[in-house]
Amino acid sequence: MNLSPMELLTLFTLVYPCLMATIWISGGLYYYFHWEIRQPAPPRELLTRRGPRVSVLVPCFNEGANISETLAHLLRQNYRNLEIVAINDGSQDDTGARLDALARRHTRLKVLHQANQGKASAMNHGLSQASGDIIVGIDGDAVLDYDAVGWMVAHFIAGDRVGAVTGNPRVRTRSTAIGKIQTGEFSSIIGLIKRAQRIYGMVFTISGVICAFRRRAVEDVGGWSTDMITEDIDISWKLQLNGWQVRYEPHALCWVLMPETLRGLFRQRLRWAQGGAEAFLRYATSAFTWRNRRFWPLLAEYLLSVTWCYSLLGLMIFWLMHQTLALSGEGLPSALLTMAAGPMLILCLCQFAVSFLIDSRYDNNMRDCLFWCIWYPFAYWLLNLSTVVLAVPKAMRRRRGQPAIWRSPDRGEVFRDS
Repeated sequence: MNLSPMELLTLFTLVYPCLMATIWISGGLYYYFHWEIRQPAPPRELLTRRGPRVSVLVPCFNEGANISETLAHLLRQNYRNLEIVAINDGSQDDTGARLDALARRHTRLKVLHQANQGKASAMNHGLSQASGDIIVGIDGDAVLDYDAVGWMVAHFIAGDRVGAVTGNPRVRTRSTAIGKIQTGEFSSIIGLIKRAQRIYGMVFTISGVICAFRRRAVEDVGGWSTDMITEDIDISWKLQLNGWQVRYEPHALCWVLMPETLRGLFRQRLRWAQGGAEAFLRYATSAFTWRNRRFWPLLAEYLLSVTWCYSLLGLMIFWLMHQTLALSGEGLPSALLTMAAGPMLILCLCQFAVSFLIDSRYDNNMRDCLFWCIWYPFAYWLLNLSTVVLAVPKAMRRRRGQPAIWRSPDRGEVFRDS
């Protein structure tokens, strides 16, 4: 069967999301039944002061409204051999004063101050003053589950080549449709992706809001890069390309604040997309070597996703021109679109069903967001398309060595489990 270039482009644009959904569903289910459901809790002796020393780094910029709650939960961690290092990154509100007041009351809290130089710089500063062999990083507005540190530390005990462990962020801002939609995203997209990527051995990125590192591994790759717009993607690639493993721990829960306006969500995802493009441009040469061949599936996944965004954009432009300018010839291949509609809908529903089945173990209130989550694929396609198309040229133009300093987007009202 001979297909025209337009039919081939349409076929790729339709098949790619179906293929990836199948991979994510299959990988997520395999991970869940092979490892996750049978995973034992960390041994009790690990939680005592005989466990490895852990330093929790908390970079803060203008977190006066949230930092007291964040640190209060950290101080209640069930893991006992732990210190907290909060880094005030040149905040312009009362963050510094609040941190100093809390440090006078809690001996396990150490406070550092620096000029505003970005999150990566704050993490490096904290690392230089930390005493732990295991470094945990959380954001200054996050709430860490009391057992999270123990779950992550267990991975470092089990494997000498484990360099980082990424946790399971859960959305706690659910006062708008955008917030509720993201609840489904973190399960059906992000959670399933990380489970599937663990099956083929490489994780595209840790979650910067909740992650743990072997100190020796971080020092081995020179710490966090201060000129990369997403320090979490950057260090994930650096670690894995230097032979360290990155694992996913779904039991390490962390409740996070997310944007609840379109503008805030777009700004956040544009930065994420730019960070992925920057990492690819910087490390592609070393990633394509035979020594790093286990990284190739991740590279292929990234390149195909970028190609898909530009192909979808091309189809949209072609359709608009055909409709507005009344061009001669055939429009989009309607037969292919009709044939793909049913399978895509079924796969989408299967993806949500699997993700909700798995993650309802950790978030009992996910069912309240189910209605909003079914609209996520439409929003995701448009959001992913626009941010990637804009981010790739931004990453190509950005000068190497330019400090990466950014501010968190808007954050909505906090959802509380009653």
